[in-house]
Amino acid sequence: MSKIFDVLRKTDLIDLEDISTRSVRLDEASGARRNRRDEPLRDFSLPEPPSRVVPLRLSALDPIFPFEEEHSTAAEQYRIIRTRILHHPKQPKILAITSASSGDGKTVTAINLAAALALKRDGPILLIDADLRRPKIAEMLGLPPGAGLSDVLSGRATLDDSLVSTQELPNLSILAAGDGIENPAELLDSERWRSLMDEVRGRFSYVVLDATPVAAVADYELVQVVSDGIIVVARPDHTERKHCLEVMAAIPKEKSVGLILNCVEDWFLWKTPTYGYYKKAH
Repeated sequence: MSKIFDVLRKTDLIDLEDISTRSVRLDEASGARRNRRDEPLRDFSLPEPPSRVVPLRLSALDPIFPFEEEHSTAAEQYRIIRTRILHHPKQPKILAITSASSGDGKTVTAINLAAALALKRDGPILLIDADLRRPKIAEMLGLPPGAGLSDVLSGRATLDDSLVSTQELPNLSILAAGDGIENPAELLDSERWRSLMDEVRGRFSYVVLDATPVAAVADYELVQVVSDGIIVVARPDHTERKHCLEVMAAIPKEKSVGLILNCVEDWFLWKTPTYGYYKKAH
């Protein structure tokens, strides 16, 4: 477990509109996370999207799905982030998760945030790997090869043929990046991309997009323009401060939802998020 915590130990959620006062520390964990199968996860108030159902294959080295009892602190902090999104005054339905640079942890954050939303059981959730340059979601979740976003946008497959849901989280659908990606910018700069976003907006309660880093390539702008809200992921030990500030300033104010900081070191004056309230009596 020590290696996992070294990868992604802490996370803060900071409201960009009040960055000086509103923050929440997030303690990340990892391992093969599985939700209890006897817990009803799917809300049938919205039509159930067709999809393939596959089991997850998670690496013990990836901090994915930290929702088991042994990592209750991490789970609770993701729920806090989820609550802030659900009650955000802008009510963003399509969320793009991005970063200032590669290696900040945006993909892990996108996966875990989508899972936290799916656990709320208020309707189907969709996770899309929109980083067509360096897709990671299928690899991290151990999904089998199959059609994905690039196939839908190029007309080689339909959305229903490309969706995947997991046995462990049936309320979560996944659209991987797909294969044969040769022209990402052209695929995203198309009417099919905009039409796809209109379709998923009507079929899912929330859509989480794993986008490319801001300003790295043209793809990010094509993703953010169809999104309702943008969340930036950064690491104090990795992201250049100046670059991070430039990225946050570049995001349209009406779409700024928050900033998640990974690998935040403990400070001796910080208290635990639970303040001992949820600690079990011995």
